[in-house]
Amino acid sequence: MRNELDSKLLLRVFDKIRQSGEKRDDKYFLNGITAFTDLDGYTLFIEDSKVKLQYGFHNQYHYDYESNDDYEKFEKKLKEIDSGY
Repeated sequence: MRNELDSKLLLRVFDKIRQSGEKRDDKYFLNGITAFTDLDGYTLFIEDSKVKLQYGFHNQYHYDYESNDDYEKFEKKLKEIDSGY
């Protein structure tokens, strides 16, 4: 299944997690979501315990999850962070 990604939402959420989240090592944590980058900063990773999202150069992205329910809960968390911070 291919999911459509709103890249502007993703970048806003990533920034809000970095601004408002708790930093541990090179990762940021907020409302059950973890956000971090690779060493060069070109690839973003946003994940929770069941869904992993990798977003990279030229708007390429990849989701890793087992159930559509997990994906929907993850997307809801991202939207809550976007609207709440």
